[in-house]
Amino acid sequence: MLGVWDYTVILTYISFASAGIGMFCAMSMRLQWAIFCLACSGLCDMFDGKVARTKKDRTEDEKKFGIQIDSLCDIVCFGILPMVICYQSGMNRLPSVAVLVLYGLAGLVRLAHFNVMEEKRQEQTDEDKKYYHGLPITSMAIALPLLYVLSPLMPGRRVFLVSLHLLVMVVGALFIVDFKLRKPTVMEIVLLTGVVAFSVVILIFIGRGWWGFIHHTRLPMSGF
Repeated sequence: MLGVWDYTVILTYISFASAGIGMFCAMSMRLQWAIFCLACSGLCDMFDGKVARTKKDRTEDEKKFGIQIDSLCDIVCFGILPMVICYQSGMNRLPSVAVLVLYGLAGLVRLAHFNVMEEKRQEQTDEDKKYYHGLPITSMAIALPLLYVLSPLMPGRRVFLVSLHLLVMVVGALFIVDFKLRKPTVMEIVLLTGVVAFSVVILIFIGRGWWGFIHHTRLPMSGF
């Protein structure tokens, strides 16, 4: 059978499956569950590398496969899925679609660059990376759920849409800006995971009121 099927990649495959379900939810306007799937993919991504590194006898081909499959999964989970969620939430006019396409392109470029540099790094050392160059694409799994949880507190749909556009533009730009960002510690990862999990639980429990807010945020496609 082609590919790698041991435990080192299981979280990556689960993350991809979650993103696929999330897209179906978003297209069906079950946006709270789409956000839930995005957060699940983010949770899997936080730990997939640590799980993979527990296998000390990985071959070079397995390591390279891990790099490739992780990035391919990331563009689906944190590139395409957020684009679908944002489109269904109201970013469906021509300028908004352009913003979403540029966001996806920035994520794609970042991941391609990461693949090249990470493969070189692993040929030189087995040490864990201490810094990111630019903002990790997985950051959207934290930023977008938090914005959606806070959306009912906003004074109106216009404010939400402006905030959503700004979030997508800023996060997308930071994907390709070259700056050093310290990798979070285990405790910081646990804290981030807890915050996102709590936010998603709130989102699900207040789903009816939140659904109404987001539903009224959607605008007709008159810009096309």
